[in-house]
Amino acid sequence: MSMSPSILSVLSEDLLVRVYEFLDPPCRKTWRLISKDFLRVDSLSRTTIRILRVEFLPTLLFKYPNLSSLDLSVCPKLDDDVVLRLALDGTVSTLGIKSLNLSRSTAVRARGLETLARMCHALERVDVSHCWGFGDREAAALSSAAGLRELKMDKCLSLSDVGLARIVVGCSNLNKISLKWCMEISDLGIDLLCKICKGLKSLDVSYLKITNDSIRSIALLPKLEVLDMVSCPLIDDAGLQFLENGSPSLQEVDVTRCERVSLSGLISVVRGHPDIQLLKASHCVSEVSGSFLQYIKALKHLKTIWIDGAHVSDSSLVTLSSSCRSLMEIGLSRCVDVTDIGMMGLARNCLNLKTLNLACCGFVTDVAISAVAQSCRNLETLKLESCHLITEKGLQSLGCYSKLLQELDLTDCYGVNDRGLEYISKCSNLQRLKLGLCTNISDKGIFHIGSKCSKLLELDLYRCAGFGDDGLAALSRGCKSLNRLILSYCCELTDTGVEQIRQLEHLSHLELRGLKNITGVGLAAIACGCKKLGYLDLKLCENIDDSGFWALAYFSKNLRQINLCNCSVSDTALCMLMSNLSRVQDVDLVHLSRVTVEGFEFALRACCNRLKKLKLLAPLRFLLSSELLETLHARGCRIRWD
Repeated sequence: MSMSPSILSVLSEDLLVRVYEFLDPPCRKTWRLISKDFLRVDSLSRTTIRILRVEFLPTLLFKYPNLSSLDLSVCPKLDDDVVLRLALDGTVSTLGIKSLNLSRSTAVRARGLETLARMCHALERVDVSHCWGFGDREAAALSSAAGLRELKMDKCLSLSDVGLARIVVGCSNLNKISLKWCMEISDLGIDLLCKICKGLKSLDVSYLKITNDSIRSIALLPKLEVLDMVSCPLIDDAGLQFLENGSPSLQEVDVTRCERVSLSGLISVVRGHPDIQLLKASHCVSEVSGSFLQYIKALKHLKTIWIDGAHVSDSSLVTLSSSCRSLMEIGLSRCVDVTDIGMMGLARNCLNLKTLNLACCGFVTDVAISAVAQSCRNLETLKLESCHLITEKGLQSLGCYSKLLQELDLTDCYGVNDRGLEYISKCSNLQRLKLGLCTNISDKGIFHIGSKCSKLLELDLYRCAGFGDDGLAALSRGCKSLNRLILSYCCELTDTGVEQIRQLEHLSHLELRGLKNITGVGLAAIACGCKKLGYLDLKLCENIDDSGFWALAYFSKNLRQINLCNCSVSDTALCMLMSNLSRVQDVDLVHLSRVTVEGFEFALRACCNRLKKLKLLAPLRFLLSSELLETLHARGCRIRWD
């Protein structure tokens, strides 16, 4: 029954706005369909938006005048011309936009970025990560946004010290910048960044080939709180020593996989920063020694520590946990010396633990898991990949005590069986569950998950050979919120089970690799029901005929990434797919035996203005027209020749 006008008339706009703020996104969508008053409140109150189709951009910007955050990362046809047309549209106002996400917008170059920077006067945050064509000219264009506070440029492979210099000179008030995988950045660029942007609070230089000279410069930043330098091969202990007496505000450090860093370097960092809260040193130290533990004892505020891959004795683990009782997250994956004794000490001392990673800790048994479950009642994430001694007894304790558990990884735990899944199903708040390579589970166990874990968002059943149609039907009935489902190489599945997936209306990520028993009938059912599907892996699904691909082309308008390797798609079906899937950006097209060179040519021409990544067989490099390949390159598409 619709709400009467008399009731609406007594609700002030301020009151409606307050109600609106309590609604989640799906409810807000329903809200604005109820009445014009609700629609007006939605238009005035909405501050963030993610645009999927570039042709609606001017209309949406006009409809929502108070936007502060604009996400264009999944807008495949966005380019400089679109931006210039937008700038000439007198009805559109972008003056209030503070955050702009251009991740993977490879067709937006210097001209477009300069226009955007000029249009968005209040711009404070920009993300241009994975724009492989973003180089020094683009950086110079972006530097005109003088008010920038946060900038993310991960994997901008063409960016050099020159471009970084233009940015730091133009945007000297930066307090957060990420340069991960910007391989052309050197010590020179980092030194200039640190000299000009004195207010930096967060810096990510992961994977850069910078030396200790950069760490010397970084140590001079007085307000730096977060420093990430994962896998920096040239950084060693001498570099970390600069941090001991520098960066007085430092609270978080990540030196994961820095192969030249040892305990000596970590001790320097710890010794100089007793208030540090996060320390990640996975796969860079061989063992946790007594001398290191002496300094760890002083870290009374430490909440997170990762020491994956190190030799950690039980006594060391007990000492660590007794000294750092505020620990909420600890990473011990591949710490092969960890046993039940050390884990029981950890559970006894760290009662506030929320995240625990024990992947590949082969000596951990049900005793340790039971101790953790009983003592750490706030546990939210538990990773037990390849812990082969875990059985239903340990999972029984999790079901009884870990009521807040949200993520559980049991990949390759062959001690897990159907009874264990029955116990796990009592964790009613479970959102992410990984059961890949668990060969002793069947439909009976999955039925318990489907009937009781209604909040489940992600489920991984990779190569679960005992899982079949009945189990998938139970999941589809009970886990309506699933948005990520991995069923690759579950060879018992047929169209009967796969058709049930259509009930999962929120599904956005689906992997069906190697399912040789499904046909076009099953795929058509998925396409009809799962309208939000954005990622689909059909590699080695050899028995799907064109009828399935036609349905996919007609119904799956939100698909952005698809893997069709070794599929039986024809020229006609491939052309229809590539022309109809208007948001597709990432396609794998290897070993398509029924597709001719002409078929590839026509299909790629139909989508060349929106592709970002493409995988093809190497011989096609010499068979496809040079005009097509040049167009793809000009639009920012990266081609991998297999």
